[in-house]
Amino acid sequence: MALTPHQNEALLREIDDAVRQDDLLSFWQTYGRVIIAAVVLGLAAFGGWLYWQHHQTQVAEANGEQFARLMSAAQRATLDEDIYKQIMAEGGPGYRAQAELVKAAMASGRDDKKTAIATFDAILADAEAPQPAKDAALLRRTALAFDDMKPQDVIAALKPLAVPGNPWFGSAGELTAIAHLKAGQREQAGKIFNDMTNDPLVPESIKLRAGQMASMLGSATPAPESGQTAQTPAS
Repeated sequence: MALTPHQNEALLREIDDAVRQDDLLSFWQTYGRVIIAAVVLGLAAFGGWLYWQHHQTQVAEANGEQFARLMSAAQRATLDEDIYKQIMAEGGPGYRAQAELVKAAMASGRDDKKTAIATFDAILADAEAPQPAKDAALLRRTALAFDDMKPQDVIAALKPLAVPGNPWFGSAGELTAIAHLKAGQREQAGKIFNDMTNDPLVPESIKLRAGQMASMLGSATPAPESGQTAQTPAS
């Protein structure tokens, strides 16, 4: 009995579906375990990432609490050695650097210059310490050792910070300008003092001193208007 075109089309469709199912079964038998393993590994990796995120949050919170306790002790002029050691052993680079800054400040307050400078040096030598902490350590170390350093060494050490627009320009510029004065370089000192008076980031108390020094050195110029650049008069 001959099949009608409609029956023939239906038969072909059934045969095609059967072939597809057979191919799918064969594919699953061959690669099913690999697919399941990949899915399981993917879920495990995602779960591990979630755990790591949670752990990092817990660690950050614990470090923050420990540092708060360290600061609380420091306000009483005491360095809590146990907390300090725990932060240095378990804290992240940022908290370690901050703990070192607290230790150095405490040593400086006790007039223990040797310990303070050694602590600042440790921060500067730490490749993982955040740059702001290193900048603070460099500035404070230089200020502490200023009287024992040659003027050119002070100038060279603070060169990265003693530039207009740098957040540390006020303090670093002041030390650098004084070093220039000690070296007899009045023109260079006057220019730095003048630049400090025109820098919006420099604290007002430092600006006042810088303006007075710039005037004494004959280097004072008015602050530039918007879009203009201050011109330092030729000596």
